[in-house]
Amino acid sequence: MTEARPGAVASASLWERDEEVATLEEAIAALRADSAVSGGLLMVSGDAGLGKTALLAEARRIAESNGCTVWSARGGETVTSVPFNVVRQLLQPALVSLLPEEAREYLGDWYDIAGPALGIAEPGDRQPDPQGVCDGLVAAVRRLAKREWPLVLLVDDAHWADQETLRWLAAFAERLDDLPVLVVVARRPGGVTGESARLLDAVAAEARPISTLSALTPAAEGLTRATLGEHADAPFCREVWAVTGGNPYETVELLAKVQDSELEPSEGSAADLRDLNRSARGRGLVARLEGLGIDATRFAWAAAILGTGISLDLAAQLAGMPDDEANRCAELLGAARILTTVGSANGHGRDGDLEFVHPLIATAVYRSIPDALRTAMHGQAAWAVTESGRGAAAASRHLLEVHPDDDPELVEQMREAAREHLAVGAPDAARRCLERALKEPPLPEVHARVLYELGCATLLTAPSTTIGHLRAALERPGLEDTTRVDAVFRLSQALLHNNQLDEAVRTVDEEVERLEPGPARMRLQAVHYMWEGIHAGEERSGHSSGLAELVATCTGRDNSERALLILRGFDAMTRGENAEEVVELCDRALVNGRLAPGLAWTDTEWGVELLLMLGSAYAYADRLDRAESLFSEALHAYVKAGWSGGHQSLANAYLGLALRRRGRLADAEHYQRESLRLAERVGRGLPLYWSATCGLIDTLLARGHVQQAAEIAERYGFAPPYPATIVLPDTRSVRGRLLLAVGRTKEGINELEAAEKAAGARGHHNTVLAPWAVDLARALATEDPSRAAALAGDARRQAERFGTDTAIGEALRCAAALETGQRAVRLAAQAVTYLEASPCQYEHAAARIEYGIVSRSVTELNKGLTLARTSGADGLVAQAEAALAGL
Repeated sequence: MTEARPGAVASASLWERDEEVATLEEAIAALRADSAVSGGLLMVSGDAGLGKTALLAEARRIAESNGCTVWSARGGETVTSVPFNVVRQLLQPALVSLLPEEAREYLGDWYDIAGPALGIAEPGDRQPDPQGVCDGLVAAVRRLAKREWPLVLLVDDAHWADQETLRWLAAFAERLDDLPVLVVVARRPGGVTGESARLLDAVAAEARPISTLSALTPAAEGLTRATLGEHADAPFCREVWAVTGGNPYETVELLAKVQDSELEPSEGSAADLRDLNRSARGRGLVARLEGLGIDATRFAWAAAILGTGISLDLAAQLAGMPDDEANRCAELLGAARILTTVGSANGHGRDGDLEFVHPLIATAVYRSIPDALRTAMHGQAAWAVTESGRGAAAASRHLLEVHPDDDPELVEQMREAAREHLAVGAPDAARRCLERALKEPPLPEVHARVLYELGCATLLTAPSTTIGHLRAALERPGLEDTTRVDAVFRLSQALLHNNQLDEAVRTVDEEVERLEPGPARMRLQAVHYMWEGIHAGEERSGHSSGLAELVATCTGRDNSERALLILRGFDAMTRGENAEEVVELCDRALVNGRLAPGLAWTDTEWGVELLLMLGSAYAYADRLDRAESLFSEALHAYVKAGWSGGHQSLANAYLGLALRRRGRLADAEHYQRESLRLAERVGRGLPLYWSATCGLIDTLLARGHVQQAAEIAERYGFAPPYPATIVLPDTRSVRGRLLLAVGRTKEGINELEAAEKAAGARGHHNTVLAPWAVDLARALATEDPSRAAALAGDARRQAERFGTDTAIGEALRCAAALETGQRAVRLAAQAVTYLEASPCQYEHAAARIEYGIVSRSVTELNKGLTLARTSGADGLVAQAEAALAGL
């Protein structure tokens, strides 16, 4: 049993919490002992009033007495809609104490990404990626932790934390293994739904939890005696436990009331305890508050409306009273244990601000405000917050509570708040503001703009919702031509991401018919061909001929024409047309060899798909230097901008693809694994997820790591059904090669034959882009040599039509593998000649080794072995070494 300590009332909530306190002491001692030891995460779970906040206060006391730095924050029931509210409480005090140049130094490249979310930097010109902002916040704490070690982070009432903070906390919890930081989180069980519940569960999964708190046992009568004195008799002590149900908070409050009323702690007074207890919560608390007078009640209501970070001047303004009267009310409410002043003792919030003594009190006071008055006070609070210079975003949480009233000014306030939220990486908060603006509703001339802005805000997070908003916007008057074209483009993007490709193309075509000839019309024509171009199904009638006809007049004078040139180059590459013409088309889309303004990787007018097509056309046309440069530029741009979700995943995947083509297999594997890690965070099943998985498996097979490739395929579901959009490298070709490599020959042949049919339906005849033909020919060499020869011959004709050294060399390698004697030697020698001139080192190494084997040449085998080692192709290395040993 816990012994009495000095300040018995303050420590009473720790009664029967010895085990939990010991866990805290142990964790803090371990943290303090060695900066190389990782801290970890503890979670305190329990119903309201069971002592979670008291345990966090004890954690602060223990940590500070051991020389630790402690930062703390608390969620609030009425402020869950305020993005980054809790993480700002946690980090802002430490960051604002630094000079701006110091903060920049500690946060490095993350300053411009995470700084606006933390309220220490102005937002940039581009809308940040929410995942990038989350990563920036993780990086910020990691860097600050090294400066502040030993560091303890306390998060109270996490069930009321905003979703953006919970996303950061879940991500940070995964990265604690190598960080000397102790995080202690307190939450109530249940009561949270949707994404917030999922994120809290993710945090809990990383925790070494303290046992879920339970009510005090009847044996806790020592708490009553420790507070009131040893003369408190047993019946009185038992009644204290009975009327509070063993709830520590209610017990503490009841004992404080006993002391205030000078009630004798004896059996004869036990009957009065129930009345006293009722005054500590619910209607009893409200009655007690009202007993303090109308001014104190009004001030408490104002504080409850403000929720957290309650400044005295703002509460006074909302309560409609002068500062001296507000001070008097704050003191009165403090003496009644309703409000308290924030200071170093509790740590979260600014010194001098007010907060409620306990969340139960805050809830009771807030709910006691008459509904109509509460709504009106939120409206007044929005005005006061705006007048104080805190901005539209800060005022928006109050405006969300105001009833719709045909107020054009409120609509504009919510639109401005949405822009502010988007600028710091909080699209969900922006969505809530715009949805509220629609309820007002907006004026007819503004309505379509609000719907468009809402559609843009939900594009990344909810494509199906976006479709409805943008369709509604386009059905209304009010979108000027440029915005209307952009809305059509974004609607088509959302339809594409929602697996509605036909509808996406139809939507674009309908708008094209409405427009007069010009850049806007040409932009949508390009979008039409872009969506058709990435479609993995059957080729649409007239696609290539129509695109070629449209491009015939293009000179590359604007971005619409440049986009069409890129699309024509990509289409020509996939169809296996002359590679020099492919490169010439792509080069014409550039300006002095660079991406044109408005077509950069972080520009949003066209989307990432177009530039990935450009880089891919170069990659498969043997211009790997240009492809690698483009994809490296993409990765750099996305890292710098903090776009660490799907965009950065794609950049890693395609840079890996370029490096795989070059033959730098170890580097390719590194980027493709990072791509897959990022894709996992975005969600399985998306095209970018397939790109990451397929590229990694292809590289592992090239390295000779067949078992690893098979494990990746099994773990990530690399099997039919395939996505509706094109994936590079070709999924069926890669899966067929994998099945052959693991000995599932019949299945592999079937998969490659499926790849043959799919390529034929799409009109794709590039034997390097989709190498099913050469793999299928090798697989059929024994059981069906005539068909194998026909496939190899056709592959050679297609390769010569395309004209790259890689395509021709690979076709010759395949032909040599089907022959014997001097004809095999001659074809293998020709393959070496072509592949030596190609930029693809892996294929060159394979050709050298195969030529060395058929010609029994030690020199050629050693050349191939050197190339294979440089490429990181371990399978080829083993093959060459075995051949050398056999000579």
